[in-house]
Amino acid sequence: MKIADLYVRVSTDEQADRGYSQRDQEERLRRYCEINSIIVHKVIFEDHSAKSFERPAWNKLLAEIKRTKGARNLILFTKWDRFSRNAGDAYMMIGVLRKLGIEPQAVEQPLDLSIPENKMMLAFYLAAPEVENDRRALNTFYGMRRAKKEGRWVSGAPLGYKNLVTETGKKYIAPHEPKAEIMRWVFEEIAKDNWPLEHIRKTANRKGLQCERMNFWRLVRNPVYCGKIVIPAHKDEEERIVDGQHEPLITESLFYDAQDALTGRKRQKAARPVSREELPLRTLIHCPNCHRMLTGSKSKGKRQYYYYYHCGCGVRFNALEANKIFEKQLALFCVRPEAMELYIAVITQIYRDRTQGGINDKKEILQDIEKYTEKITKARTLLLNDDIEAADFKAIKFECEDKILRLEAKMAGMKENPLEKLSIKALIEKVIYSLIGLDERYRLAGMEKKRQIVCSLFPGKLVFDGVSYRTPQPNLIAEAILLINKELAGNKKGKEAYYKHLSLVVARRGIEPLFEE
Repeated sequence: MKIADLYVRVSTDEQADRGYSQRDQEERLRRYCEINSIIVHKVIFEDHSAKSFERPAWNKLLAEIKRTKGARNLILFTKWDRFSRNAGDAYMMIGVLRKLGIEPQAVEQPLDLSIPENKMMLAFYLAAPEVENDRRALNTFYGMRRAKKEGRWVSGAPLGYKNLVTETGKKYIAPHEPKAEIMRWVFEEIAKDNWPLEHIRKTANRKGLQCERMNFWRLVRNPVYCGKIVIPAHKDEEERIVDGQHEPLITESLFYDAQDALTGRKRQKAARPVSREELPLRTLIHCPNCHRMLTGSKSKGKRQYYYYYHCGCGVRFNALEANKIFEKQLALFCVRPEAMELYIAVITQIYRDRTQGGINDKKEILQDIEKYTEKITKARTLLLNDDIEAADFKAIKFECEDKILRLEAKMAGMKENPLEKLSIKALIEKVIYSLIGLDERYRLAGMEKKRQIVCSLFPGKLVFDGVSYRTPQPNLIAEAILLINKELAGNKKGKEAYYKHLSLVVARRGIEPLFEE
């Protein structure tokens, strides 16, 4: 007596829920069993692809067959493509079933596998659906690649965008608020390089982004946010970036600034959040001996805990004393209200002397672009003369084109910089007014705000020797204020002084503020 399990398969959940294929397959299989006097033992429904046998329902059936040998001797399906669309896997599974005493059979493509010649027909039945799958996948791949070359985003919208369809049926992505605004904030914070990436991610999640760590890392590396589409390398085609048809969330200049910060090209220091209010300068101070960052911890005394900044080389400072010295030294950078006009005038002049309207910067960028273009031309000449290998030329070309792309983005960012349209004096006034009572503001601020103040005033790492702090790279405005305060302190009679010599056009030497104990 023949006993059969009926195997009914479709490719997707949607076909299983909405289509008629499963019910139609079951009806045809039951009719076949009725005509041929075959007892139906069980009906198995599957909604997974046949590219492999890693299918939940099939694995469950196979385990049951091994556990209850002899309960059935046939597995019936309508066609061989319902069984498998991979010829190699299909032959292997047929061998496994035969060892278990099970004969697989397609009712609409019946084959007696005991006849050797029928194996040729079996090969055709199994290979045909596999070829069809491969052709469909290849057509889809090249279609998506063509769409990417035209600047279209062809997959699920990244965070900050949403998938939309025009009235004509054309799909595209568009900014999706408020997540789009959060992603703009993310790139701005990364470019500032004041906080670690993980801290920015957690803050963005609190704002409503909801993004896991690895996905967040991929997102901030994706040029889709500045209006670009990446076309991966394929065969003899190199990887390249094209302009997208979607609306960018950020400028190219901001995107590349963020990439430089992520790769460490402009790494300064990050205002890493700390858990202790008693250690606001933790990881912001260099050891005076080995120049590693000082960490911090507490030690238990007889009656209370004592906090210290310390290094693995043995350097150790009392945190309470170090914090007081820093607050006292910070007072040297406070703006005096009675000299506001002087601060604004001097710093405005310094800014103009250093920027010169951005003309020199643009000339330098154009010169750099020309230099890298010439480098590619020379490398091409060496390749034609067989002086370098093709792989070396590709490496040189890729590196130069990447730098040219960044320089062009920087140039575009300079053209569309909104600061050029605003009053520089007004911006400087805003900054100067915020520095009045800086020491008191720092003393009353929370932990995160304190570290932001330190990072903005001193882009370079602080060095503490137990007596005073110094930094090799002070902030431009902070350095100017310190010099002005020194001049004001020396001008006892309040006479007008000549401040042109305070210009910071020359290279900075680093600053060591002095004060009396």
